[in-house]
Amino acid sequence: MAGTASGLGWMAWTWQTAVFCIFIGVLLAGMVVWEWRSPGGAPRRGILHIVTTRGDRLFVSLLSAAYIHLGWLAIFGTPLWGATLVSAAIAVLVFRYV
Repeated sequence: MAGTASGLGWMAWTWQTAVFCIFIGVLLAGMVVWEWRSPGGAPRRGILHIVTTRGDRLFVSLLSAAYIHLGWLAIFGTPLWGATLVSAAIAVLVFRYV
């Protein structure tokens, strides 16, 4: 009941949840380093015809990944490796063209 003492007993903390949280933290730390090494990020107008920064493109990529995974679960169920690969490909496309 260690999770209950800290108030997090309601959440299903599995190794997959921990990997997900660590991955998001690593992404954010990577964006900080990228911004530190190359300030500004040169906002640009992509195929959506809106000006986006690196942070905007990361947000769109993460949001897309969430919807891709939910759709994958609804259509195919588990495992989610296919959704993860599709999400990674979409993220590359978002950073390249959006």
